[in-house]
Amino acid sequence: MAEHHTNEVDAVTGVTTTGHEWDGIRELNNPLPRWWLWTFYACIVWAVVYWIAYPAWPLVSNYTSGVLGWKSRDAIEVQLANLRTQRGAFAEKLDAASLEQIEADPELLAFARAQGRAAFGDNCAPCHGAGAAGSRGYPNLNDDDWMWGGSLEQVQQTIQHGIRSTDADAHVGDMPAFGRDAMLTRPEIVAAADYVRSLSNLPVPAGVTTDLAKGKEVFEANCAACHGADGKGNIELGAPNLTDAIWLYGSDRDSVIATITNGRGGIMPAWAGRLDPTTIKALTVYVHALGGGR
Repeated sequence: MAEHHTNEVDAVTGVTTTGHEWDGIRELNNPLPRWWLWTFYACIVWAVVYWIAYPAWPLVSNYTSGVLGWKSRDAIEVQLANLRTQRGAFAEKLDAASLEQIEADPELLAFARAQGRAAFGDNCAPCHGAGAAGSRGYPNLNDDDWMWGGSLEQVQQTIQHGIRSTDADAHVGDMPAFGRDAMLTRPEIVAAADYVRSLSNLPVPAGVTTDLAKGKEVFEANCAACHGADGKGNIELGAPNLTDAIWLYGSDRDSVIATITNGRGGIMPAWAGRLDPTTIKALTVYVHALGGGR
């Protein structure tokens, strides 16, 4: 508990006390170091100068612009202009060349891949990963498994217009929810899942009974129209190859059953309009090279 005493000089340190005492411990009246005070005052002055010189205070519908008239957008435009100047002739060549011409020119190809790698890191890595290895629901771009086609033109189409995006030219193709919409019964879905997994030579879990003949019958009646009778998929519909052991949403029995039950329909945004045509071209070349292309 604090007690109040008159100010007095501490016998040990020779410093005046504040008059406060807690459980026999008296508070010394030590002033802050001068260097600390001057630093604190300098920060206050700096803050005031900054408020006056640069955009700082929000208003009802605008903000204070500052006496220097500096704007971050202007600074970015200057940096972009400098970048275009640095890229110079190569950027002009890249803009004028076709995708095939870029891949045929080693120097231009190296430049396009470098620019594409930077664009990928800024725009695509949040979903596909920094190394483009993807994750559950986001395709691995390194494995040469292309749901919508892996040619240069097909990759460019996908990047430009997206998948199930708001773009009028986007790839469109949804997998029905066979269970949720009551198109198949639970036993039919399980049988189909076991059959689909068998196409990739995946084993049936121990202790689980399965009817591959029934699963094949269900597959042929409901799934073959998109995935093909052999299960090798259809890039026109974005239907994946079910025989290559590459599974976007997981290959375990429960995941496959969930896919058939609820359907799948991932979305990729359209980058046309967000990225300039030259950047999309460089990004196309970079992504095409990741999976070996087609």
